[in-house]
Amino acid sequence: MASPLPTARVGRTQLEVTKMGLGTAPLGSLFRPITQEQAEATIHYALDNGIRFIDTAPFYGFGQSERYLGTALAQVPRSSFVLSTKVGRLITPDGRAVFNFTRDGILRSVEESLQRLKLDYVDILLVHDPDDYYQDAVDFAFPTLAELRSQGVVKAIGSGMNQWQMLAQFAREADPDCFLLAGRYTLLEQGAIDEFLPLCQSKGISVFLGGVYNSGILARGPRPGAKYNYEDAPPDILARVQRIAAVCERFQVPLNVAALQFPLAHPAVTALIVGAEEPQEVEANLNAPGVSIPPAFWSALRGEGLLHEAAPVPQ
Repeated sequence: MASPLPTARVGRTQLEVTKMGLGTAPLGSLFRPITQEQAEATIHYALDNGIRFIDTAPFYGFGQSERYLGTALAQVPRSSFVLSTKVGRLITPDGRAVFNFTRDGILRSVEESLQRLKLDYVDILLVHDPDDYYQDAVDFAFPTLAELRSQGVVKAIGSGMNQWQMLAQFAREADPDCFLLAGRYTLLEQGAIDEFLPLCQSKGISVFLGGVYNSGILARGPRPGAKYNYEDAPPDILARVQRIAAVCERFQVPLNVAALQFPLAHPAVTALIVGAEEPQEVEANLNAPGVSIPPAFWSALRGEGLLHEAAPVPQ
């Protein structure tokens, strides 16, 4: 295996993750059908090239992502990678996902994930998308995860969501080590910068960013059928990305490179979790941080109102 990428500590724990992680929602056939062989090729390419942080969830492919990982990681030394999965959705025998944030539901979710992953433990547990279950998350899910953490069953706990507002509430009312925020601090939108990111910094909570390509539109550009928030991008989003892409073209900066480099510049961001369906996508993600971008590019984006005034940019 290659030497690991640069690492950072998770919150106040002793756990360290590589600054880039592999997101496995696409391996659950989120965008197109993925076979076990394709998934294994992607996972092993990531590991062989230094990625040591992998994120999954029971909901990704209704267990498929975890099962694929279980097979792919069977011969990989357990101490050589950090794995996070999620709780709050149970997979039924008929292949549905049912919300359940009770203590019993959380414990059952962990047990079933370990069976699918063929592992004895996971490193990080995240409460998954409790948008309509805030009180259940605070009253039951987080206390259960805190208990598992105190017992040494897991090393870090938190929540993964597509919104930052509720994560900010959890930061104040629960005792999380980390959050996974998907799609809300990107080259396209920076709403999390005013309240959420400073709050996490002040409390020592790590922020993992997922969805840095906003479901693909920042990776492939504003072409017809481009996805945003897992659906076809609406006209206003297409227009904004077209403006960003025009600045990229002026400075000869690939859109996907700018999209990946930008969020890493914020000091509250511990790691990016970037999804991939195939090794070539992992390779592109790994190469992007090393591409040189002139400071004038970021100034141009800010000058055109495409970047928040307070957003740090890569140096």
